[in-house]
Amino acid sequence: MHDIRAIRDNPAQFDADLARRSLPPLSAEVLALDERRRAAILAAETAQAAQNAAAKEVGAAKAKGDEAEFERLRALVAEKKSEVAAMQAEAGRLDAELRDRLMLIPNAPLPEVPEGADEAGNVEVKRWGTIPSFAFKALEHYQLSAVAKAMDFETAAKLSGARFVVLRAGVARVHRALAQFMLDLHVDSHGLTEAITPVLVRAEAMLGTGQLPKFAEDSYATTDGWWMIPTAEVTLTNFIANEIWDEAALPCRMTAHTNCFRSEAGSAGKDTAGMLRQHQFEKVEMVTICRPEDALAEHERMTGCAEAVLEALGLPYRRIVLCTGDMGFGSQKTYDLEVWLPGQNCFREISSVSTCGQFQSRRMNGRYKPAAGGKPDFVATLNGSGLAVGRCLIAVLENGQQEDGSVTLPAVLHPYLGGKTRLVNGALV
Repeated sequence: MHDIRAIRDNPAQFDADLARRSLPPLSAEVLALDERRRAAILAAETAQAAQNAAAKEVGAAKAKGDEAEFERLRALVAEKKSEVAAMQAEAGRLDAELRDRLMLIPNAPLPEVPEGADEAGNVEVKRWGTIPSFAFKALEHYQLSAVAKAMDFETAAKLSGARFVVLRAGVARVHRALAQFMLDLHVDSHGLTEAITPVLVRAEAMLGTGQLPKFAEDSYATTDGWWMIPTAEVTLTNFIANEIWDEAALPCRMTAHTNCFRSEAGSAGKDTAGMLRQHQFEKVEMVTICRPEDALAEHERMTGCAEAVLEALGLPYRRIVLCTGDMGFGSQKTYDLEVWLPGQNCFREISSVSTCGQFQSRRMNGRYKPAAGGKPDFVATLNGSGLAVGRCLIAVLENGQQEDGSVTLPAVLHPYLGGKTRLVNGALV
């Protein structure tokens, strides 16, 4: 959420930032609402002061035994009390209206973020690994004989419908091994603290990270008010909600492996084959809570953590910086990591790492107390996939495929697979 004081101080900059996201100027609308809110608060405070003064006079009239003046003043206080209540209600309504309006406005992109209307404006900044060359036609993951019935879309459709999958036998174990490997790498090598969090959250948590209110259709809600998380970004980031942490506790670097749920609204007909785009999937998420001045360095560090997973698995990838028209609602700057999928003969997103500045912490009122003293300030928050487990499975299968339909598995996974090194007809050998 934007700082209303910053908008007051520099409305032109606020509008310029929104223009980079192809949005019209909003400062005049927001500041007019803010002015009405401030006037209502002042009026309520003035009326409250008058009520308090009249209340003191009531006591003085009573002490003097002036019954007529006492009754007059008491009636005046009752009248003022009703007036004050109405004014306070109006001030509260306008305060909520301003907050609701600010909640719908996306974060301002950092100056170095490239301009662009859509993904065509994204810029590649790094490439790693050698794209494999096969002496045969590369297949997509679901076409490989190595997965056979161990990747079962028919049973999943019977149970749940489209965009679900049942994994069995060796494929299920490789999927589990990938998640375990990612967690171990992040905890043991990258210094992240592991957490196990709920996957059902209150609406306030979704509001804090920006999924609500604007993107409600992208998520699932239960009939009794819980929301199913689209990623552990929601739970981990909300650790700071309505809290004031000591500066010594920062940076706080966390990771969690969870099931994630997305409705995939607006993606009808897109990536329907295989398990690339599912309603339920697993991710190992990374979240950092830090001082605002440390956020850019943390963004580079966190992106490096995600890249380390791909490099350990030997998967070719590229890093791109998203342009202003393709970055997420709450992001100031985002790197996407795209892994090479031979079956599609292209790079596909496997991780998105974003720095959000103080945008989320203002929404959830998460602050820290500077060690040097002074008023508490809002923290900076960052989040990133480290990685999407299902998409990583796809990349491992497709990059490791052999002409006979088997799959050679990355060496770093062998200890997690009981020393087995290959997938053949759905079984580990």
